[in-house]
Amino acid sequence: MARDLYEVIGVSKDASEAEIKKAFRKKARELHPDVNKAPDAEDQFKELNEAYDVLSDPQKRAQYDRFGTIPGAAGANPYGGGGYVDLEDLFGGGFGGMGDIFSTFFGGQGAGARQVRKNGRDMGIGLRVTREEVANGVKKEIVYDRLAPCPDCDGKGFGENGKTVTCPECNGQGRVVTVQQTFLGNMQSATTCTRCQGMGSVIDNPCPECEGQGRVPDRQRVSVDIPVGIRDGQQLRISNFGEAGIQGAAAGDLIVTVRIVPHEFFERDGDDLHCSVKISMVQAALGGEVEVDGIFEDEEVEIDIPEGCQHGQVVRVRNYGMPRLRSTNRGDLYAHIEVVIPKRLSKREREILEELAEEMGEEVNEKRTPLQKLRDIFD
Repeated sequence: MARDLYEVIGVSKDASEAEIKKAFRKKARELHPDVNKAPDAEDQFKELNEAYDVLSDPQKRAQYDRFGTIPGAAGANPYGGGGYVDLEDLFGGGFGGMGDIFSTFFGGQGAGARQVRKNGRDMGIGLRVTREEVANGVKKEIVYDRLAPCPDCDGKGFGENGKTVTCPECNGQGRVVTVQQTFLGNMQSATTCTRCQGMGSVIDNPCPECEGQGRVPDRQRVSVDIPVGIRDGQQLRISNFGEAGIQGAAAGDLIVTVRIVPHEFFERDGDDLHCSVKISMVQAALGGEVEVDGIFEDEEVEIDIPEGCQHGQVVRVRNYGMPRLRSTNRGDLYAHIEVVIPKRLSKREREILEELAEEMGEEVNEKRTPLQKLRDIFD
């Protein structure tokens, strides 16, 4: 994006957050492909969204003002900031960004003949967290686009001296009956009133910002408390942070689906943790202690290796698994033992093993190639 971001939105560099929001909404309505049929309307709308994405975020805006670059333009970390948010399932499917939010906004102001849903819909978002964050509990900030209550009319849809009146098109019925003459006689059909969209009333002098809907496309920020011990796929419901209702009707909820990022060392099974622990053949034969990092920061777990431990054997360490949801207890840690056989031995190590084999009455390969003997000398 070569153009100045403030120029794209149409504000000065010292514009307030509220001024940027207002200018963005005004320009987005003009450029949205649903209403603007210019060949480059879609590209301009995309450019506008990219500019707003930066200037609506205080941190991104500060970086842009200082360095003149767009934060996260390349190589962005999906787990940085407030956490990675997957908008693919916004509204339960089919909506993924501000463009679709505006499409819903335009559809709610009388563009079609279907009856409008007054209550706001639920919205679904996937949020990725790490195992360590689940173990400790964490607060994440989610940034997403939604139809929010209009700030100019407090979500009611009324302008100055505005009021609700009976729809003059359908006389409050919400439906319009038409009569059509056919060769079989007069045929009546009833359709949803396009003026009031089936509500039976309209607003006289509606709010100019939301055009009487009581809601506007906006970028929402909300903090989500991720409870300790939550499992992958579990959902958190945040009331009234879904799609706002029309003219003050009930808003939907925001449903956050928690997705846990795979851990490089631990696998989770319920509240238990599983990990792979490598030991030498001597440790396997004689037993010993192996120390590994736990799921908490600076936590160390001592694993007692029993004498004669076999490859693939599982050693259980109680109370070192994941914290249980809404409990002070923890699951267990299961260490899956891998016995590592050395690929090369020094001359002395080989002699010790040969002595052990002789003591145990086992036959081993005693033939040594010239190269192996030469290697023993250097070892």
